Amino acid sequence: MSKAISMKPETTGLLVVDVQEKLLPLIPDRERLLLNLGFLLDAAELMGVMIQATEQYPKGLGSTVPELARRLPHRPEKTAFSCCAIPEVPRRFQEAGRTQILLAGIEAHVCVQQTALDLLRLGFEVFIAADAVASRYAVDREFALRRLEQAGCVLTTTEAAAFEWAGRAGTDSFRVLSRLVQERMKQLT
Repeated sequence: MSKAISMKPETTGLLVVDVQEKLLPLIPDRERLLLNLGFLLDAAELMGVMIQATEQYPKGLGSTVPELARRLPHRPEKTAFSCCAIPEVPRRFQEAGRTQILLAGIEAHVCVQQTALDLLRLGFEVFIAADAVASRYAVDREFALRRLEQAGCVLTTTEAAAFEWAGRAGTDSFRVLSRLVQERMKQLT
């Protein structure tokens, strides 16, 4: 399959992978990660992008962090690393006509990577929000992103994804997105 040119909100699904209470404290620059994930969720909701999320063995790793949990009410549990081990995850995207999946979450080299590879095998076009995926160690994140790009995933950023979904300026949703971008900029500096 050739790489996708761009994402469209009506064909994209956002999958937030395992951003949990006991994992997050181990992630460097976790405040920026949460800020980017929050922005991405707000932009996806604004643009009508379908959102799903998962939790890896919450009995041991805790629940999704509260900052995100309130925005992600349905978070099926898994013990396999790939989110595709939960049949409803890819099935829900397929049934909704979402052929492009944007991945975000932790850890880049384990659950995000294995999910991305499985989604590619299932025929999805896979995008990775590089500034919204993380690992405990920078080297693991770096090589996961390299491997995923070589496998056929498209690397992007949270803001680039949001503007792709918007498609153009001058709309009501663009004005809201512009405010979200401004708020995020203030928090990043």
